[in-house]
Amino acid sequence: MWLPALFAFATGFTAAAHAAAAGLLLLLTALCWLVRDRRDPAPWDEKEKKALRQMLPVLIPLTLLSGFLQITHTLRPDAAGNLHVGQSTYGDLPMHLSFITGLPGKTFPADYPFYPGHRLSYPFLADSLSSTFLLLGTSLQASLIVPGTLMMFLCFWGVLVMGREMTAGGKAAILAALLFFLNGGLGFLYDFDLAGGGWEAREGAGFFEKIGQTISGWFRTVSERVGYILTGWYKTPTNQPDPNNLRWSNVICDLMVPQRTLLGGWCASLPCFYLLDAVFRPRKRDPGNGLRGLILLGVMAGALPLIHTHSFLALGLASLGIMVYDWIHGDPDAMMIRRKRRDILGLYFLYAAIAVVLAAPQLICFTFRQAFQQDASQGFVQFQFNWVNNPRGSGMRDLYLWFYVKNIGLPFLALIAALFDKTPRNRRLFCMAVPIILAAEFIRFQPNEYDNNKLLYLAWLPCCMIVADWCASLWKRLEGTGSRKVLAVMAAVVTFLSAGLSIWRECVSDYVAFSRPAAEAGEFARDRTEKDAVFLTGTEHLNPICALGGKTVVCGPDLWLYWHGFNTLERQAELKAFYEDPEAYPDIPQKYGVGYIYVSSYERSQYDVDTEALDRNYQKVFENEEAVIWKVSDG
Repeated sequence: MWLPALFAFATGFTAAAHAAAAGLLLLLTALCWLVRDRRDPAPWDEKEKKALRQMLPVLIPLTLLSGFLQITHTLRPDAAGNLHVGQSTYGDLPMHLSFITGLPGKTFPADYPFYPGHRLSYPFLADSLSSTFLLLGTSLQASLIVPGTLMMFLCFWGVLVMGREMTAGGKAAILAALLFFLNGGLGFLYDFDLAGGGWEAREGAGFFEKIGQTISGWFRTVSERVGYILTGWYKTPTNQPDPNNLRWSNVICDLMVPQRTLLGGWCASLPCFYLLDAVFRPRKRDPGNGLRGLILLGVMAGALPLIHTHSFLALGLASLGIMVYDWIHGDPDAMMIRRKRRDILGLYFLYAAIAVVLAAPQLICFTFRQAFQQDASQGFVQFQFNWVNNPRGSGMRDLYLWFYVKNIGLPFLALIAALFDKTPRNRRLFCMAVPIILAAEFIRFQPNEYDNNKLLYLAWLPCCMIVADWCASLWKRLEGTGSRKVLAVMAAVVTFLSAGLSIWRECVSDYVAFSRPAAEAGEFARDRTEKDAVFLTGTEHLNPICALGGKTVVCGPDLWLYWHGFNTLERQAELKAFYEDPEAYPDIPQKYGVGYIYVSSYERSQYDVDTEALDRNYQKVFENEEAVIWKVSDG
């Protein structure tokens, strides 16, 4: 992700930049080989085979699921030529497409493709990875599916490997991965009226009233409720903001598939969390190996801001928490605890120095610029207690603990129980989570308060290790109890049912994002207009000119721009004025360097478009049943 971007600051995001990046990668690989650990590798023995046999039944199905969702949710063409997406990608994918199609050929730093004149401060490197695929000749669809599926596979594999290190291993590592990726909570209780309230007003008779009639009535009622989940717009048990305040979205459905920046961030941050635990864990280890791990951790951490800023912040907070724990406890094997504590702080400061030196240019030139220099009516960083349970500080919708119990479910209660056990490893892991939780609970880092979940999920990751470890110890303590397996099955159903229903819903979701005529307009813009052409369009988020054509448009939708800190009211007013009276406002296209004017069914529905005036003053260069494009003369 990073090497082509480095050269793009000098030569543009071109094939030449990628060739230079490949040469640098070869040099870095050679350097890593020279400073490698020269000891013989650990043998591939029966223990390793057993670990692999345990992991594959989780890794393979999750990877196949991710590939299926990537294919069905990413511009899947039908027989008529329409391009389909899924529920979770309907809103976010067009934004990422505009970055992906717009970056090739651009010199960094680039502007927003849907708000020219403002630097693209949104972390764009994960999208640039797809731009690389596109630049090297793949289709647009493949440029998203291939790296998207690969990154999801790496995340699944990474958490499994982390579980092997951070738990008792074996089945506990598997459980930790399942708890993280199949997160759900108790939302299914609301969908089946087991939590009381709500459904009768929507569907008539309540659940128990219907099932009390006949067995067939029971099946019919269950079928109705499941059908409601599978066909409704965000009616899954893990994502119902209203009326049930269910916000602990399943990470596969609502984060990893649609939020490509987060996916890239997790690919880079999971190794960092692994190294943060392993490099500084008090134990005897080869000093050279520890130093290599520390340097690698610092470099990877320093590369995070433009991949995923939330992951960088979460890692920094986790590092603070575990540093405090290690400083307090020192190394029990050390003869002089005080001196050892000083050495521990020295290692942490070295890691921090490497990370800060590399991250500072990104933070200063991009992140802080977006957070503090945009033109939104309110700042990015504000105090707000209890995340989305206290929207905009208007008051808590649910009792504090109940909000997390119903959203996270039994694992949340298990975490509380586990923290009462005096297990140093688990308490050390929890110290990684505490600063992230406190920050996300008391500070809103973006106008969209929901985005704090990108911090909370990375805090939940080490918590999953703790819960899995505690469950493994509980399983052993219940050995000889006849009801042990029954309890396990019941706990599994309660823990994973909401996630299962949410994933099922995502698998069957299907929406047309771009009709065939709209796609044709985007292809015309891509293939038949100048590379740096600017288009005047409406503000629909499903904009083929920007998303498929890779062209810059004067103003995109507030669906994205408001949450990125922009006030678009002036540009929106200018668009309306021009479309409704082009001859009175010929200066508006000139102001933004517009080369083409686009009118589709969306513009006709939003404005009283004067197409006759457009015909009189501009040259029509494209027309089909969906859209018309006029060229603005150079004069």
